[in-house]
Amino acid sequence: MELFGALKKLFQNSGGRSAETTGTVPAAMPRFKIKVIEFSDNVEGSSGEIIARQLSAREGIEVGYFDEPFNKSFLNLESRTLFDLIDKGQAILDKTGADVLLWGCREGNRIRLNFQVPSQYEDEELTFVSLMDSLYIPARPENEIYPEAVISLIYGGLLSAVKTSGAQAKIYKRYLLKKIIDRLSKDNSAKTLSIEYMPYIMNFLGIIYFSYAFDKSDGHDFKIVKGLFDTAVKHQDLITSPIHLGCIYNHLGQLYDCATRYMEKNPASYFKGAIEYYRLAQKYLGKYTYPYDYGYISYKLSKLFFNYWRQKEDLQALRDAVFQLREAEKIYTYALFPEFWAEIQGQLGYLLSLLGSFTKSEDISELAITSYKNRQKVITERRDPLLWAECSENIGNIYYRIGKNKEDRAALEEALEYFHDALYIFENAQLPEQTKKLTADIARTNQSINLL
Repeated sequence: MELFGALKKLFQNSGGRSAETTGTVPAAMPRFKIKVIEFSDNVEGSSGEIIARQLSAREGIEVGYFDEPFNKSFLNLESRTLFDLIDKGQAILDKTGADVLLWGCREGNRIRLNFQVPSQYEDEELTFVSLMDSLYIPARPENEIYPEAVISLIYGGLLSAVKTSGAQAKIYKRYLLKKIIDRLSKDNSAKTLSIEYMPYIMNFLGIIYFSYAFDKSDGHDFKIVKGLFDTAVKHQDLITSPIHLGCIYNHLGQLYDCATRYMEKNPASYFKGAIEYYRLAQKYLGKYTYPYDYGYISYKLSKLFFNYWRQKEDLQALRDAVFQLREAEKIYTYALFPEFWAEIQGQLGYLLSLLGSFTKSEDISELAITSYKNRQKVITERRDPLLWAECSENIGNIYYRIGKNKEDRAALEEALEYFHDALYIFENAQLPEQTKKLTADIARTNQSINLL
């Protein structure tokens, strides 16, 4: 059976040159650091070492094998020990400085591979791989070597998981992904794999191509990626656990989500598709079983509803955006995820401020103030004075609106205090535009107080 047939003639269809002939990349480009973790295996085996050795020859990555002893009993993705997996993986990432960890766990005659990156659920940019995304491969490769197509698939999964910073690294990552896609479209070395691997392979083929083309306003790319994920869904009878089906639906949500931002035609249908697929994913990645995935999807849904509200001015969409962000807030707590929690609080403050203004609700406006103050617990004046000052300015604006509407002197005086806190920071930072605006806000607030 031809598992990789979906990528045949991929670049020929676009009329472009083969990825292998698109020029050279300077030798000074970064090498992404990969750590393959010693596999959990009830029988003697060396699959992890084989994969690490075969990956080491691939371009753009530096591969190491982490074989320090540790308890591997937490690798079951269907138990509460999932939290241990995330924590232990983060500890290894911190220790090794790796960009991606490749976990392996023996399940019968197969190895389940999972990909972990630093702050797995706290950064939405340029990675579409969940820790729950699983790629299955045979536990015992023939002649102690995996087919080149399988190694290319793992290589593409690793690069898709990498979080890049800076334009150079992003360009290089895309360049490498393009070469992998081209190579996979021509490689028949995995044709002996049985059909049981179909949904997992199709899922990762979709992830790889999606990571390459996520911001391209090309309907052809969209159809290719959707076709790959749809093929994975069509073979759901081969999926061993609902969690894997949830991951595929999550990627379909991500695909439509990106389409709302980068595709110019039919934006309403893309919003609808993104919301439907994300919600379908949450049925499999439940709040109490896989909370981080559930919460992160809620975070993405909040942005979708907000952007839909901006286009359609549908107040219910704004309410839905607040609700979804509240769902994320319950999971990404101050104690466990202080940075991400602070980001959520800042967004909640903004959404609640808008909702309070449109509904003329003082109670909702007070909730917005609380959210901004919560953000300042992490974004302190000493640590990040400019962001702290922006929060203070936002709080001042809400107090001013409450005081103006209710003719409430105490609220107006609160606004003055927060405006002055922000003004002090902006003056010291020598930011004339912000200083000028706040000076006008202070004058306006003083005038309102004098009229009471």
